[in-house]
Amino acid sequence: MNLRISILIIIFNPFLCEAQVNKYANAFLDIGIGARSLGMSNAVSASLEDVSCGYWNPAGLPYMQRDIQVGFMHNEHFAGIVKFDYGGVAVKFNEKSAGAFTFIRSGVDDIPNTLELVDANGNVDYDRVKSFSAADYAFMLSYARTIPKVKGLSYGGTLKVIYRHIGEFGSGWGFGFDFGARYKLKTWTFAATLRDATSTITNFSYNTEKFRLVFTATGNEVISSSTEIAVPKLVLATSKHFNLPKKFRILTEIDIAMTTDGRRNVLIPAGPVSFDPCAGVEFEYNDLVFIRAGVGRFQYLKDPEGGKNLTALPTIGLGFKYWGISVDYTLANFGNSIVGMSHVFSLRVDFNKKKKDDAPEAKP
Repeated sequence: MNLRISILIIIFNPFLCEAQVNKYANAFLDIGIGARSLGMSNAVSASLEDVSCGYWNPAGLPYMQRDIQVGFMHNEHFAGIVKFDYGGVAVKFNEKSAGAFTFIRSGVDDIPNTLELVDANGNVDYDRVKSFSAADYAFMLSYARTIPKVKGLSYGGTLKVIYRHIGEFGSGWGFGFDFGARYKLKTWTFAATLRDATSTITNFSYNTEKFRLVFTATGNEVISSSTEIAVPKLVLATSKHFNLPKKFRILTEIDIAMTTDGRRNVLIPAGPVSFDPCAGVEFEYNDLVFIRAGVGRFQYLKDPEGGKNLTALPTIGLGFKYWGISVDYTLANFGNSIVGMSHVFSLRVDFNKKKKDDAPEAKP
């Protein structure tokens, strides 16, 4: 089985069978967005205060330093087969509230469709081979605000709309909610994010006429619809800033993801709740240059003798910020040594709204 087919089976499994609670439902949303976040191994739910909070923890949005932020990221996984794109915009309404819109696409394009490779006379005709795309989309609308009576406390929510399709063979729509809270206490920040809080349910329908004959001939079951359910996941996080001399600063954070879909191969596997921690650190100079590192994705792998070894995937990254433009880079591994390393770049642009007092005076 080649790599392209293996990836399709893993990522788009809900299209291939009837499913209810799927352990890795909407797995494309677990990858993460922003090279800064990936450089800290996704340990950012407590410390982020920018446009990407719409994805990580909406409660951080009111603390944006600028009125408007726009973010972009393009990444390729599995030797360039899977394309991952993110775009977002956030607006600070006032000192107490902010909102954001986030768009994510993860897809495999130009997949050969060989269902009609053989014509009615039994002849192989490569001109009959067409291509299609299999992609997952997420549209997120977030809102968050602070609580004036409790200094440093904020909360927010994100409405998620999921759209998934495999060419003209099938598609599905899903809806869900994320909720987040955040509390800042001097140099400490504590956060909690409940993803898929009410469970995210995606209903799929299939154009069975496109593959019925081939599936029947090869002994595969033909289904017209299925349902996938992503159950809640709680992320608890804490971060701390250390202010150093000469305009240097260090940020550290630890996040623990608590999944509720059964036993997983993570650092603390259990059922029904498993615990998957990650940690990151960021070294900053004068809000200008950043060096980042992290470790996460702990797994137990079997060795040739039948034992188990604990493994983890490290990440490293760099960042540069000047005049409201932030460029970040990360070198990360999203699978294992077979998949190889990925180079991730992201861009963020900050704007301030033009105040009325800044407007030029009218000429007489």
